[in-house]
Amino acid sequence: MGARHRPAYVRFRLTGDPPYRAQPRRRSLGLLGGQNRPEPATVTSLEGFRETLELLAKDPKVKGILLELEDLAVPPAKRDVLVKLLEGFRGAGKRVVAWAVGVDNLGYQVMCAADEALLSPAGRLELVGYAAEAMALGEGLGRIGVQAHFFRRGEYKTMPELFTLPHVSNIQREVLESFLDERYAELVDTLAKGRRRTPEQVRAWIDGGPYSARRAAAEGLIDGVCDEAALPERLNGKGSEGEADEEGEGLEPMPMYLARLPWPPVRWRRLRPLPRLAVVPVSGMIVTGKGGSGVTGQMAGSEAVVKALRAAGRNRRAKAVVLYVSSSGGSAVASEIILEAVQRVAKKKPVIAFVDRVAASGGYMAALGAKEIWATPHAIVGSIGVFAGKFDTSGLMEKVGVHRTLITRGENAGIYSSTRGFTEHERALMEAEVEETYQAFLEHVAKARGRTKEEIHALGEGRVYSGTRALAVGLVDRTEGFEEACRRAMELAKVPGRFDLQVYGGGDRRFSLLKLLLGGSHAGTYAFCPTAWSLQGFGEGERFE
Repeated sequence: MGARHRPAYVRFRLTGDPPYRAQPRRRSLGLLGGQNRPEPATVTSLEGFRETLELLAKDPKVKGILLELEDLAVPPAKRDVLVKLLEGFRGAGKRVVAWAVGVDNLGYQVMCAADEALLSPAGRLELVGYAAEAMALGEGLGRIGVQAHFFRRGEYKTMPELFTLPHVSNIQREVLESFLDERYAELVDTLAKGRRRTPEQVRAWIDGGPYSARRAAAEGLIDGVCDEAALPERLNGKGSEGEADEEGEGLEPMPMYLARLPWPPVRWRRLRPLPRLAVVPVSGMIVTGKGGSGVTGQMAGSEAVVKALRAAGRNRRAKAVVLYVSSSGGSAVASEIILEAVQRVAKKKPVIAFVDRVAASGGYMAALGAKEIWATPHAIVGSIGVFAGKFDTSGLMEKVGVHRTLITRGENAGIYSSTRGFTEHERALMEAEVEETYQAFLEHVAKARGRTKEEIHALGEGRVYSGTRALAVGLVDRTEGFEEACRRAMELAKVPGRFDLQVYGGGDRRFSLLKLLLGGSHAGTYAFCPTAWSLQGFGEGERFE
């Protein structure tokens, strides 16, 4: 009886930023649950989604899936995974229908991988291209009596410009435009392929956006407008192409499909546990110590990351390690501490560094300890450069009537004080320290990448690259996805077949970027400025909980 009444279409809800894999303790067939008890249709991991699609593809009674998109916020790397999964499902002879109330560039690219793209009558298609806003606070800080004094090595090391310049520099504009050009070109190519239009037509679409649902349908950007309540009838062809298939029962989420199977698949407990792959996240601003709580942003404390690396290295069941880097850098000292810890683990077992968002400056330095560095095509990589400095708040204190007196013993004792700027002697010392730190950075990169310091300097001075361009200049080894990087790590460990993931570290602590700048000037800083980057899909990084 159950076999005759299982649904012809299975409903999935794609929202937020689902992880690549769920943790083993929460894992079940197909959709993978979490602490917040998502709706039955919600995709809670990309690996779980792949498993479910493979199961459905083998069922001749299943015609296809309905994929509902809501506030999708994945990076380009995960978008590519989703597109491949949908294309593979369609290649098995199944149908994919995508529906949403509203989508932006990202969601629309996923919809274009479907056989049919639908919007709610009240919906919108925010197809407008890409924008990135750069900011310069120098003039504003000066007006309130704050002077930023920073030293940098590399004209492309633009982070201090946020605080020192009155206007955005030409170099900052150049860098932003290079990334926008890549993202825009890919958007045009993806839509042209998915909607079977010429690039010229797609560019005209983008320039004509945003769209109401009805105007998007009229222009051919979507295949129709449909209320959510009418989706079952549309999928089964009632009222248009005949009655629904007698063997189909409309539209239901995956748990209901499984409940209607006469012989539901069973995941038997293995007599021998699967080999394990360790994942160690380095997410957020890199700082010394354990970390702590702050105002904005995630952080990676060197002590916590090193502890996680040691645990992964000691665990005999963990045959290899993937260092998941999603960091724009931070403290030079902390970055080098993490690098040394990665190198120690790499002497015991294979380590692959993987980047799907950003591994810049200190984040890139941490990745250098791995045997190979993998990045997805649109990841941000590089920013080999250094800056250091401080804020002089004496003008602000005077404006608000606060008087501070600096009393020192020693010529340079007040070098980090915020009550004044740098003296000429202190300035020379800071310049020398920044130069020394930069040379050390070059040495680390040159040794890890098998190049000379001169070659790395030509690629450095703060320059940033997409994953594709980083591969071309030799800063990364491969441009593929997370699962491919994991398989490569296990391949290097000579462990074929299936494996489990075990996450070490990765706690979610919060941190203030301003606190780093105010307190870390003496050590030098490896950091890339994320403030100017509003490109869609580059958030804090994968959440491993």
